[in-house]
Amino acid sequence: MTPQPRSRPRATVAPAPHAPAPSDGLSPRDYQRVSALIRDAIGLQLGPDKRITVEGRLRKRARTLGLPGLREYCRHLLDEGGLAGEMAGLIDALTTNKTDFFREADHFDLLRRRIVPDLLSHRRGARPKLKVWSAAASTGAEAYTVAMVLADMVSQGASFDFAVLGTDVSGEVLETARLGVYPAEFLAPTPQPLRRFLMTARSPRMRGKLRIAPELRARTRFAELNLMDARYPVDDDVDVAFLRNVLIYFNRDDQMAVIRKVLAHLRPGGYLLLGHAETMVGGFAARAVAPAVFQKELHP
Repeated sequence: MTPQPRSRPRATVAPAPHAPAPSDGLSPRDYQRVSALIRDAIGLQLGPDKRITVEGRLRKRARTLGLPGLREYCRHLLDEGGLAGEMAGLIDALTTNKTDFFREADHFDLLRRRIVPDLLSHRRGARPKLKVWSAAASTGAEAYTVAMVLADMVSQGASFDFAVLGTDVSGEVLETARLGVYPAEFLAPTPQPLRRFLMTARSPRMRGKLRIAPELRARTRFAELNLMDARYPVDDDVDVAFLRNVLIYFNRDDQMAVIRKVLAHLRPGGYLLLGHAETMVGGFAARAVAPAVFQKELHP
């Protein structure tokens, strides 16, 4: 309950016009309810330290819906049946979607030098097809980085085909991923030989932006997937799964549940890559082969 203001002498100076009123923030009860809702929906843990960030993002949602403030937004969401129509917007607002090309670049070097050669050594056929899954794809930079590396290997004579799947809980970021258009500064971490896969966008309204080359977009697809779901609509013979920088937002039980489900979609001998900040996660059926890189047993 919001505390009532004390009575004040008439001479007290009024707050500045742009200062937020005390009731502008979420009440402790509403913050707890929103936190529990998003935790149950997608596993995201919102501690007290996230309160200011959450309030800022939900204010934008309130404005989008034409509501005057957070109190009215929470009433609409939690008490008036507005959740069904707002769930996607709430998830998009509260999920962190930091993404860059070649983020934690040593993993992509390992993909080229060790992972792909090892996978191919166990495959039969003139031109095997490798399947790579970016399980927290955000706006697609990780999935396209994988596609760049694999396409470059093929252009240098490696004999394999490949397909990349990117999944994320947020439909909004996946639309950006499908479009494949990024700010020009995304070029900076991309190695010079691979920059040929990033083309200057030709549309006048996209001036100063880059677009992923058509041959990479053709091999990369995106789909919505909630890691908290009981089952994943993903092939069960994936060669490499990137599950990086998302488990840090889950509690321990959810971390292990997600890892087990992702591993179930890897073929024997397939590789799982976690984020470097997630090296504390362990105790699952795969052996460590490099920092934050694990291989599923070839012969279970």
